[in-house]
Parts: sequence; C-alpha cells; structure tokens
Amino acid sequence: MKIGIIREGKVPIDKRVALIPAHAAALKNSYNCEVVVQPSSIRAITDKEYVNHGIALQEDMSDCDVLFGVKEVPIQDLIPNKTYFFFSHTYKQQPYNAKLLSACIDRKIRLIDYELLKKNGNRLVAFGRFAGLVGAYNGLRGWGEKYGQYALKPAHECRDMQEMFDQLKGIDWPADLRILLTGKGRVASGAVETLQAAGIPEITPKEVNTFEGCFWSQLDVKHYYKTSDGSPFDRKSLFADPSGYESNFMRYAPFAKLYIAGHYYDSRAPFIFTREDAKLPDFAITCVADISCDIDGPVASTLRASTIADPFYGYLAAEEKEVRHDDPEAIGVMAVDNLPCELPRDASLSFGNDLMAHVIPALFDGDKDRILFRATECENGALTKDFEYLQTYIDQA
Repeated sequence: MKIGIIREGKVPIDKRVALIPAHAAALKNSYNCEVVVQPSSIRAITDKEYVNHGIALQEDMSDCDVLFGVKEVPIQDLIPNKTYFFFSHTYKQQPYNAKLLSACIDRKIRLIDYELLKKNGNRLVAFGRFAGLVGAYNGLRGWGEKYGQYALKPAHECRDMQEMFDQLKGIDWPADLRILLTGKGRVASGAVETLQAAGIPEITPKEVNTFEGCFWSQLDVKHYYKTSDGSPFDRKSLFADPSGYESNFMRYAPFAKLYIAGHYYDSRAPFIFTREDAKLPDFAITCVADISCDIDGPVASTLRASTIADPFYGYLAAEEKEVRHDDPEAIGVMAVDNLPCELPRDASLSFGNDLMAHVIPALFDGDKDRILFRATECENGALTKDFEYLQTYIDQA
C-alpha cells in the first residue's frame, strides 16, 4: 500500500496536516508501507521536517492508493479511483459541497469522511478541543481589545499552544470579567484548558448570581435549558425531542459579561438567547465568543462568521445590525469558524495521534470493526447504502 499526505488546496488556506512527520515515519515502519508527502509552502510543518524523518516529497500523487487531507479537496485536484480521507462536509447535505460529492462519485473515489469515523457512537478523530482552546483565548483577547484593559498576541502568531498560554501569564484580570461557558464536550473542554491556564477563578453555576469579582462558570445543558411546563429536566428527553424545552440562559445572563459558546447545537433545540433577549435591560453580556458559530442561530449576536485575520465585529442589539467591535453600545462578537487553524502544529499532532491509534489500524486489519465501512459515503461510482439519502442532494448540484 502506498499512502500520500496531500497539501491543502482549499481557500482560505489551512496550515494543518493529517499526519505529521513522526506519524508518517511510524506508519511507514510499523506497517511496512510506502508513505510520501506532497510539497507545500503553506503547511505549518515544513517539507524539510518530513524529509528529515525519511519521508519522500512527491508532487504527483497518482500512484498512491490512499490519500490523507484535512479540508475539502478542490474538485480539480481529485484523482480518480483513489481512497480519500478528509472532512467533506456533505453528509448533512451542505449545499456548497454537493458538486464535490458528485465529483467523487463520477471519479469512482472512495470517500471516507473523518466526521463519520466512530466507534460505539463516539467520534474517533476531531479538532474540537483546539477550537475550544483558541476560541476561549480569542474571547479573552476580544475583551482586551474592546475595553483596552490588556493586549494579547493573536493565537495564529504564536508558534504553538504553549506560547499562546504564555500570553495569559501575569495579567491582572479585571473584576468585571465574568465568564459563562456553555457545553461539556471536546470544544468546551478545550475552552476550560485555556481558562485554567489564565488563572481565572472557577465557580459553580449556583454561585453566578452572588459571586463578586472575576470568574468563569461552566453551564451544562441542564443549566441553560429547562422544560416548558416546569416538569423535571430529563437529558435523554431533551436530546430525543427538544420541542418541550426552552432556554434558561437568562437566569445567568444578568450576572456575566463574556459568554463563550462551546456547546453542540441541535437545530431542533431552542435558541440559547434570542435577539429579543439581547434587548432586555438586564442582559449584561457585552462580549461573545461563539465557537459553535451557527449563523443566525442559537446565539443571536452571530450574524456571520469572522476570520482569523479579522476575528471581531460588533452586534448592536437595539437595531439588530453589525457595527464596529469597539462600539460602546455593541456586543463584541468573535465567530471565527476555523479556529483550529490558529494552532496548526499542535492541532495536527493531536489529530494524527488519534488517526494512528484509532483509524490507521483499520486500513491494515481488514476493517474488522467496520470503522471505515461506516464512514464511507461513496465508492465504485455510487453512494453507499447508508448514504443513499444524498442522491437527491447531488442530483440538484
């Protein structure tokens, strides 16, 4: 088997890679296969680093059997009759990628989507932790920019996560920096790491309305949602059918100033806070770091995604429109939708570790646990059985 690590071709550019040099070398030695890497001038890990680990550079990937990327591969770069691993963003029928999936079928590509690689219902590889790490950092940075109380170096200008954390040392956090974090998954866990590195005191949700001074508090779904009829909260019931639930976020919103949205959002669920909520006199939040970044969705201030180069804008609740981030009447918004790209070296290391531990073995053991099988959207010129529902989606491409 010959495995190729392709360069990223999507715009805006992505500096991450699925397998770093150490992973590529371990793969080559452990499974006695050939591994090559496509040269790239944008990747955070240089060509020389791969060469130093004994991995050959190769421009033409047409003789590889399996190709690993990160983001969507541009249609013009797809090589027929290959197995590809990348985030295709197609299984939810995202309209902007229908032509990509159609091209994979036309070219008889086996498409394995990272997002669908699961065991016992749990995802095996993801960048969520790094979205949380950087998203929380950007939230703190945005506060500093909005109020001029301190300045933080942009995460993407830091060599790695440690340098980013080093920026948080020695800051005298202002007393009114009172932070709410929603979620308990990988994204929220990453945000927790950043808040802990900052040395900001953690309190329980019960203390939010009485605690004085700077704090952060993590709200689970049982805190920010409640039943509409006042009956006891039931997590399984909410996840199965959220129609009988409503937001309970306003219980906490009068007592905090920075909100970090790190939850997973089901489109059937109630909004966390609405545009009308943001207009209420006791809505005290003035900065939002929306890591989830659902446009015009559960976090009312998120009007659009922002960019790594220009991460902040303002939301004027009274007029429901975008204004300058530093407008004194506006809620400051950070809604970058590709946050892991800001720490590409660390994110690539973590992602590759998961690939090597949980996915790569399936390429060589006959996929005995059917991990690859369940994540394959198409092969041999057709959609696989579990993804036949996408036929109408691609017919309309």
